[in-house]
Amino acid sequence: MPGRIPVASWLFAYRRDWLRADVIAGLTVAAVVIPKAMAYAVIAGLSVEVGLYTALAAMCVYPLLGSSRPLSVTTTSAIAMLVAAQIAASVAQTGAAPTEVAATLALLVGGFLILARVLRLGFLANFISLPVLVGFEAGVGVVIIIGQLKSVLGIHLTSMTTIDILLELPGKLSEAHGTTMLVALAGLALLLALPRVFPRLSAPLAWVALSIAASAAFGLDALGVKSVGSVPPGLPALVLPDVSLAAQLWPAALGIALMSFTESVAAARTFCQRNDPPINANRELLALGAANVASAMVGGLPAGGGASQTAVADGAGARSQMAQWVNAAVVVLCLLLLSRVIGLLPQAALGALILVASLSMIKPQAFRAIARVRRLELTWALATLAGVVFIGTLEGILIAVAISILTLFYQANHPPVYAIAYNRAKDIFRRVGEHADDETFPGLLMLRAEGRLTFANAANAGDKMKALVAETAPKVIVLECSAIPDIEYTALTMLTEAEQTLRARGISLWLAGVNPDLLKTLSRSPLGAALGHERMFFNLHKVLEAWQVQSATALKEARHV
Repeated sequence: MPGRIPVASWLFAYRRDWLRADVIAGLTVAAVVIPKAMAYAVIAGLSVEVGLYTALAAMCVYPLLGSSRPLSVTTTSAIAMLVAAQIAASVAQTGAAPTEVAATLALLVGGFLILARVLRLGFLANFISLPVLVGFEAGVGVVIIIGQLKSVLGIHLTSMTTIDILLELPGKLSEAHGTTMLVALAGLALLLALPRVFPRLSAPLAWVALSIAASAAFGLDALGVKSVGSVPPGLPALVLPDVSLAAQLWPAALGIALMSFTESVAAARTFCQRNDPPINANRELLALGAANVASAMVGGLPAGGGASQTAVADGAGARSQMAQWVNAAVVVLCLLLLSRVIGLLPQAALGALILVASLSMIKPQAFRAIARVRRLELTWALATLAGVVFIGTLEGILIAVAISILTLFYQANHPPVYAIAYNRAKDIFRRVGEHADDETFPGLLMLRAEGRLTFANAANAGDKMKALVAETAPKVIVLECSAIPDIEYTALTMLTEAEQTLRARGISLWLAGVNPDLLKTLSRSPLGAALGHERMFFNLHKVLEAWQVQSATALKEARHV
């Protein structure tokens, strides 16, 4: 039963002593999720209640199917920004209502994720490399910050793209509204300082409550500080997405589905504890797909798991997915009892909350960590960031995917090939030049290649080998194959031709460390016949023994002559 019905894996094993921890975690996460859900709806260009509808639907459905204990599924700033870009494009082209576009996107995202589950495409969780994801999130953070400047300054901007906003902004600064700016600055100060002074207190919830109270007490609306406006009281009604928009929206939905899945699985794996069941990527596809369909049915936007609220759930001690249902219950109470109160929330206060949330997406320490280890991958991260900022968010995710694919192609097309030396004291073989006391042997060139040799990389590997041969002018070349799992037919043919060319030049090719599967392949090839057992060795130690024997024999023959 637990294996067939995902919810049974934790619900039937639920322990009474978990309830208190789950209730506390659910209430704690609600204090973060509710303000952020409203903020993300505003980022997407929707009214604040749409974010609450999304959180309610996703958190009710995900625990039924998901495999992660702490993963908090609502929506994320990256998803909201992708939705915002598509809403702007669709409204301009078709005049469709923003809520219809968002709900249809959620339905399509859910459909793509469920289809991916049917096709068992869970491996796509690893499709976007971490440096590219870091760059994408930072780019989205920059775009959101620039987009929210109008809210915190109290000005009206007509531009839609990030670059156009930056060009229009200087001419509008004289129109900035002083009281609105004071509200935003107060929010920034509180949101940045409160977690340091009172780390257990939810700064977003405290700021939302305080700004609503200030709005009611001082009549901020009358002073020109705009509020979010009326919020429909009660639970969301059933909504039927406009499927006629599907033909226009499916490319964006595909990108959002990839981002939702990637972010969610990354967050789930990050906070998976030793005693938790392993994260099942294919099950996550189904759970996230169902959560998105549920969000679409209540007029929400696409959903996904967020790292920040998941970290709060894990830190608060959530013992099971029951914590999400507690969270959903708090959202229901909020919709039923606090809709009028939420309507008093100043837009500048929400803008300050969005700015702080977006700042957390820009992680200089992550860029520095990448730079210390792999400068090339730092370039990929920066290229993705620039693509999101200068080209667009939807285009940015395509750039992220393209860079990830090109990364795979580049790495597969450029296998490492290097000369190796012997360290007699430690009895090890390693790359030439790493240590001064390593030995090389005149006339003997030992090469190591890493990775599968295929038609795509054989030429590059061959060029590297030729360059090393030209440097050393050896009599014997040894290709150490312990790190080569397989040699594809085209590469094997090229290696056979290379052996013939070398033999014609008086250079002998030897192989060492060939694994059993590769040995079977070689035995059926002309290269295996040409080398025979005499030129294939178990390891490099056997190679050195044979080389010493051959060198001694050659020396005796030279003396005899």
